Amino acid sequence: MKEDKMENIHLIFKFLWYSILFCIWGVSCTSSGTYKKTQMDIYMQYYDFIIDSLSKNPNYVCTRTARQMSFTTDSVAYCHYLVLLAKAYMFKSEMDSAKLSMDRAEVFCDGAEPSPLINDLYAEIYNMRGNVCVRQGLTDSSVVCFQKAFDYRLKGSNRDMLHDISINLADAFVRTGHYDKGAMWYRKALSYCDSLKIPEEKRFPVYYGLAQVYMELRDFTSCDYYYELAARQYDKMLPFEKHIYLNNRGNSYYFRADYPNALEFFRKSLLLARSYPDMIFEEHLTEMNLGETFLLMNQVDSAAYYLNLCSDFFRSIENQTALYYLDTQLIELALKQNNLPLARKRMSEAIQPDYVEPNMQHIRNRYLQHYFEEVGDFKQAYYYQMENQRIDDSTRNERIKMRTAEIDLKYSQDTTLMKQKIFIQQKENEVLALNQTLYLWMFACICILGLAVFVYTYNKRQRFLLQMRSQNMIATLRMENIRNRISPHFIFNILNREMGNYTDEQVGNMRGLVKLMRRNLELTEQLCVTMAEELDFVNTFINLEREALGDSFILSTSIDAAIHLDQEILPSMMIQIPIENAIKHALKDKEGMKRLWVDIRKTGEGICVKVRDNGGGYRVNSANYGTGTGIKVILQTIQLLNANNKKHIDISITNVQLEDGETGCEFAVFLPHGYDYNLKKMV
Repeated sequence: MKEDKMENIHLIFKFLWYSILFCIWGVSCTSSGTYKKTQMDIYMQYYDFIIDSLSKNPNYVCTRTARQMSFTTDSVAYCHYLVLLAKAYMFKSEMDSAKLSMDRAEVFCDGAEPSPLINDLYAEIYNMRGNVCVRQGLTDSSVVCFQKAFDYRLKGSNRDMLHDISINLADAFVRTGHYDKGAMWYRKALSYCDSLKIPEEKRFPVYYGLAQVYMELRDFTSCDYYYELAARQYDKMLPFEKHIYLNNRGNSYYFRADYPNALEFFRKSLLLARSYPDMIFEEHLTEMNLGETFLLMNQVDSAAYYLNLCSDFFRSIENQTALYYLDTQLIELALKQNNLPLARKRMSEAIQPDYVEPNMQHIRNRYLQHYFEEVGDFKQAYYYQMENQRIDDSTRNERIKMRTAEIDLKYSQDTTLMKQKIFIQQKENEVLALNQTLYLWMFACICILGLAVFVYTYNKRQRFLLQMRSQNMIATLRMENIRNRISPHFIFNILNREMGNYTDEQVGNMRGLVKLMRRNLELTEQLCVTMAEELDFVNTFINLEREALGDSFILSTSIDAAIHLDQEILPSMMIQIPIENAIKHALKDKEGMKRLWVDIRKTGEGICVKVRDNGGGYRVNSANYGTGTGIKVILQTIQLLNANNKKHIDISITNVQLEDGETGCEFAVFLPHGYDYNLKKMV
């Protein structure tokens, strides 16, 4: 009745335990969701690892990414690697290879089912296409690509990159002369940075972008303010970001006609680009800026040197905007060199892009006015002078409009940002309240769980103590029963008294038998003994059996000299039982030579004990096949000991082929170093 009651209590607490675990699992799944690492997660980890090397060593990125792609089976992840590969090709100025990688990724997207993951991939592709268009001077195309990238990112699942695309879109609008839209997208990028809690040290692209807008608006005070904000994070910029900062800041001094300061920044930019072999585009762009600056300072030789360095590169990549800018400088260079035929030739060969920035057109008109003045065609010179005046008036009016629009957008963005901050704060308060409720429930569950564990442990300990008390009582009763029947010491005393009537040889055998019985009684009370004690017991047993085995019995014992028998421990009767089995079941009735080997060797991990005979091997159907009780005792003892050890005692019983052709049985046991021979009671 008492046992039934305890069992019912156990079942109740077991049910309570599983219920609490289920509640905690449900809460954790609700709050954080289940997570399984995918190949996209592997790609994101790889992207974070490789991104710093993209502008420093794009060749390494290409090789490493191609190797990573060979292990990728997920198509979406594979296409993301293709876009990353395209970015590396762009930094190497291998535009055809970049386009090929993007085309492969876009073909996959066109054939896939629409989903947020596919939209994210489309966003990456079009953002990359926009960057390639920028490198090739296709400003209008870059705006279209960046706008598509932004729209796809809004429909995707990863909006953490919205601020980067906004910056790219803002840069593209600035290049097309739409400064108001450029400022709007820069401020959008700042609002996304606030929403995503992007730290200040990662916002410098927005700052030097806004500085460029103010430079175009000729508001150099605001321009310098934003450049100083960006300069604080200069050491944390990537190489290509440092180049953008140095080049644009040099341009700001160029437009102020502060050519010495412009040269200082352009030279820093060139030194940076030349320290990275793959920054070819950036290097030649800076050389072109240096050439024009020296041209305006009437340092013709220096201007010719830098313009000649960059000319072949831009013609090889067919960058229309850069070539228009370069041809403009070369025309003026020929004029300053008093080489009118060369100037005329360069003017006739100069390319005419579909769109030219007003600043570029103004510079070209100024140099054309100079050319026609040199050739005496003052009518044409006057035409270009008036054309530049018209551009100045138009640009001045446009800048006033854009300045007004930019101020309006700034305040509207600030208002939107304030509303967004209020909304975010409200959501944060809601999340805080939800977390507090969650923590309260978790604390309550933990308390209930702790109470359940305490009660369960207490009841288990009480059951164990009751069980041990019952076992001790039974053992005590059995021992008293044995004592009541006959005392073992009484037997030993009788045997010693009777030995007085025996011969010396009989007395020796009887003393061995008494020693064996006494030692056997002692060993039954010990779980483990030293090897010296075990081998002493074994030798006593074999000496008593020698007469029955005859003169044909030979015992060979080999013990490693490195083993200290008095210090090594093993389970009691671990060697005696296999030897007793070998003599009883294999050697006693064998004809001819009877051999028994005992080999104890030290190995790297422990000690190996082998007992081998030449009795014909282990045979289940043999007439001498025993009950197996001895082996069962060994196995049960080792099973108990192994449960408390990480390293286990191993036993094997195999038939072996001996050197003389006979078959024998080998019992092997491995005793690991550091083995704990104490039985731990589970409470």
